[in-house]
Amino acid sequence: MTYQMTVSPDFSPQHIAGWYIFNTWLQKNLGLDIHLELYHDFESQRASIQADTVDIIYANPFDASMLIREKHFEALVRPLGKVDEVVIAVPANSPVNQVEDLQPGIRLAFTDDPNVHLVGMIMLEPANLSRENMNMQMVSSYAVAAKKLLRGEADAAIFLKEAFDDLSNLTRRELKPIVESQISDIFHALLVGPRLVDKAETIRRLLLSMSETPQGKSVLIALGIDGWASVDKEDAEFMIDLMDAIQ
Repeated sequence: MTYQMTVSPDFSPQHIAGWYIFNTWLQKNLGLDIHLELYHDFESQRASIQADTVDIIYANPFDASMLIREKHFEALVRPLGKVDEVVIAVPANSPVNQVEDLQPGIRLAFTDDPNVHLVGMIMLEPANLSRENMNMQMVSSYAVAAKKLLRGEADAAIFLKEAFDDLSNLTRRELKPIVESQISDIFHALLVGPRLVDKAETIRRLLLSMSETPQGKSVLIALGIDGWASVDKEDAEFMIDLMDAIQ
């Protein structure tokens, strides 16, 4: 039987090769046939999820909540020491230095990353900004959002902090973060679906021990993480409740 693995479309493009390496490593160590399918947007990935073709997924917090509650997935691990924070940035030469400086009518660039957009919109509330009084510009990636700021085509943009930090040094120097979330309790996680739930603990133990072997360490480096931390049901439920509370 062939299983399908996928990754939340908000992952950094520089780690595409890393996910293919990880998939190969996982197949070898589990003795399973796993096909990695990467989607360019959340809509097409969610269509695959609804069609029940996904068995392993590195999911963002918003989708993890849906997968656990509606599709009976189980969260196994999360990246060690990483949480999903959100940054709102403006061009470096902008007179805006804090959220309250933003005015109705601004051009806001954002991606279709649901949890990042949700948190970002909450962060804009001190300026009394909402969908109704902004020019909303949805873009295909965080790199495109940065380009819009640099070209003067947007006044502010919402970024996943990790994606903002992954921008080139040159690009970051031309941008100015004006606010960063400090939630600390939402995170991406690796989940398995019903067809693999009987192997959940085997996969969890395998991932938690990755850093103990040279090959495992090299795979982690390719993914851009230091290792994995276990996610138990209480951790997952707390994050789901938090996501429900901020919606």
